[in-house]
Amino acid sequence: MPKTEKQKLKLLILKDYLEQNTDPDHPATIHELLACLEREGIQAERKSVYRDIQLLMDYGCDIVTIRGKNAGYYIAEGKFDQAELKLLADAVLASKFLTERKSSDLLKKLGTLTNRQRAVELRRTMLVSGRVKSMNESVIYNVDELHEAIRANSQINFRYFEWDRNKERVFRKGQRTASPYALCWDDANYYLIAHTEEHGITHFRVDKMTNIRQTGHPRVQTEQTRSLDLASYGKQVFGMFNGRLETVRMRFENSLAGVVIDRFGKEIILIPDGPDHFTCMAEVMVSPLFYGWIASFGTRVRLLSPESVVDGFRENCENTMRLYETVAQH
Repeated sequence: MPKTEKQKLKLLILKDYLEQNTDPDHPATIHELLACLEREGIQAERKSVYRDIQLLMDYGCDIVTIRGKNAGYYIAEGKFDQAELKLLADAVLASKFLTERKSSDLLKKLGTLTNRQRAVELRRTMLVSGRVKSMNESVIYNVDELHEAIRANSQINFRYFEWDRNKERVFRKGQRTASPYALCWDDANYYLIAHTEEHGITHFRVDKMTNIRQTGHPRVQTEQTRSLDLASYGKQVFGMFNGRLETVRMRFENSLAGVVIDRFGKEIILIPDGPDHFTCMAEVMVSPLFYGWIASFGTRVRLLSPESVVDGFRENCENTMRLYETVAQH
C-alpha cells in the first residue's frame, strides 16, 4: 500500500491500538503510539499524534489523558466492562445446549470486545473442559432457524432424537410437524414451545432437534395458543416436563417462603397458617418432577389438595419405597 494510502489509516490504527492494548492499568505513552505507527510504515511526529488523539476524542472515543511523569492515554471503557463480559462468559459456560467447541469459540469472540490484557484474564478464569455440554454441534443454527420460522408464522418439520447408552442418536419414528411459538431457556437448556396436533401446547429440547425446515403453512391457531402466557408456562412446568394442569394447594414451613417465591413468582399469595407455616395455591403441571420437587423438602411441605394430586404423590412415594424394599430382599 502506498505511503499516502497508509497515512489515511493513521486514525484507525491509533484507535485500534488504544482499544486493544490499553486500560487504566496499561496506558499507552506517546512513544508507544509512535512505535505502533512506525510498525505500520507510518512516520509521524508527536504533535500530529496529539492532534489525532484530540480528533478521536471529538469523534466520541472515551480516551483518558494521564498528565505528569507517567503521561499516557487509555480507553476509559469498551463496549462492555469486565464484569459484564464475565457475566456473559458465565452464561455461555452454563449453557448445556452449547457444545464444548462452540462455547470455546464464543468465549474467544467475547475476548475481542475488550483489550488483550483483559481478554487473557477472561480466558484464565473460564474453564470449559469437564462441563456438561451438548453433543449437537448444530444447535446455534437450530435456534436461528426456529426464530425465522416464528417470524415467518410458518409450521416446521423436523426429526427428534434421544441419546442411547453408547452416545448414539436414536431417532423417534417419523418426521414431526409443529407450530413454533417461542424459545425458552430452562435449567441451562433451550426449549421450543410449540403446538402439535397430538399434544396441543408442548415443548422440545432444541439440541435434540435436527433437519428443521419451514413448511410454508401458517402456524395452527387455537384457543390454547392464543392464550399462551410464556411467563406462566415457565412457572407451571417443572423441568420442562409435561403433565396435567392442576390448581394445587400446599402447606410450607416459613423457611421455604423464598423457595416458593422463586418458583412461582412474587405475585403468589402466602397465607399464614399458624406461627411456623403458610399455605398457598398455584397452577402446576403435575408430573413426576413436580412430585420430586415436593419430596425434596421432606416434612417441611405437605400437599393439601386436590385429592387426586395427594393420592398421586402418595402412590409415587410408595412405588419408590417398594423398589428399595425389593433391592433389600436381594
